[in-house]
Amino acid sequence: MPRFISATPDSRLIPLPWETPLAEWPVELLVALPRGLSRHVVRFIKVGDDVYAAKEVIDHLARHEYRLLHDLMRLGTPSVEPIGIITERGVCGGVPLDPILITRHLQFSLPYRALFAPGVRPETVSRLLDAMVVLLARLHLIGFQWGDVSLSNILFRRDADTFAAYLVDAETGGMYPKLSDGQRHQDLEIARTNLYGDFLDLKAGGLLQEDLDPLQLVDLVQSRYYELWQELTGAEEFSGDQMGRIENRVRRLNALGFDIAELDIQTAADSSTIRIQPMVVDAGHHSRRLMRLTGLDTEENQARRILNDLDTYRWRTGQQHVDEAVAAHDWLTHVFQPVMDLVPADLRAKREPAQIFHEVLDYRWYAAQRQSRDVPMTEAAQGYVQDVLRCLPDEALNTESLLPIESRQLVNPYDPSQGYVEPGQTPPQDPWEDGVDQVAVASPFLDIDALRAKAAAEAAD
Repeated sequence: MPRFISATPDSRLIPLPWETPLAEWPVELLVALPRGLSRHVVRFIKVGDDVYAAKEVIDHLARHEYRLLHDLMRLGTPSVEPIGIITERGVCGGVPLDPILITRHLQFSLPYRALFAPGVRPETVSRLLDAMVVLLARLHLIGFQWGDVSLSNILFRRDADTFAAYLVDAETGGMYPKLSDGQRHQDLEIARTNLYGDFLDLKAGGLLQEDLDPLQLVDLVQSRYYELWQELTGAEEFSGDQMGRIENRVRRLNALGFDIAELDIQTAADSSTIRIQPMVVDAGHHSRRLMRLTGLDTEENQARRILNDLDTYRWRTGQQHVDEAVAAHDWLTHVFQPVMDLVPADLRAKREPAQIFHEVLDYRWYAAQRQSRDVPMTEAAQGYVQDVLRCLPDEALNTESLLPIESRQLVNPYDPSQGYVEPGQTPPQDPWEDGVDQVAVASPFLDIDALRAKAAAEAAD
């Protein structure tokens, strides 16, 4: 009888066929959603209106990752939500079945292959890299060493004109009170190797523009990380008559989306010089402020854009001297909600509400420039729905996305990242699912058979 370990149990999962290898599950239980490459069997399971990701992984790694994901969620770090572990699944072919780690599918998220599939512009690549750098810096700030930084282990969500990155795979990670420079540099070296391979793969598949060099891209990741880390944690020294630089440092960090929770300020005995260094830095400056004022839970750059519109609304309505929370409620009632009410139900899977509002603001600005007049929000929202939103692909799971594709055949109907069957062409393959013996494993940590043998030896001792 399978054993369930969960802090947030869903009883609808209990009757599922856990005694069956995940790769052999009935197709009616599975959902076709794109994902990155994985050395484990990964499937998406639909239960009612909820979708979960299920990953078969050996016991100690499943428990290790489950605990780490809980720690990351508790610390407010962008990562998938852990639901539980299913162990004691029985035996298949004389071999005990590995446990399954269950996480909640992150709505409106996209793996990197889905973003690169239509052909990606250089500025979009730059935004994806920036999102990944911010995620890595946030992880390092809380003492998390990833150990396997790669595009396949990240999900991206739209965040106004940029992207927000979420950690998906934590089995190689570790949590420490504080990371040493060596631990951070090790993560960066792993990132260089993995990302270089990711970009070479994209280039070979014709999904990366010819003028984008994979080596330059990984160099860019490294340089941007060091710049951000210096801004977040670096010491700054200046003369005693430049006190304004303390406030400037705080403003720069706020602009990057971070708050300083603790600032170490040291002054010389004669007050001629001052040295400042951020000691505790928290991400989410704008999203926390927006949540406090309106209750809207958004990404950081979406929050920044919405707050700008809120400030503009206060000025337009003469509410500069009204309590900010009162003005925010007025804006929510008379601006934000009416825009959301104009979005038809069948189009709401295309973008999350905060992203829709951001794009309506963009549409309104361009319409005003073309027509040389102030365009009302209602008119802009109606035009955006008709001209833009209807033409966009769905980015949230909906019923239509589960229907079979009649015009083209997927190589694997439960893994769209593998692409379509093309006449006379060899379809892309996931070598890990085809058999780990086909993959040149550089590290014993990635060798599943070696990990099983090690676990068995430790259990025997």
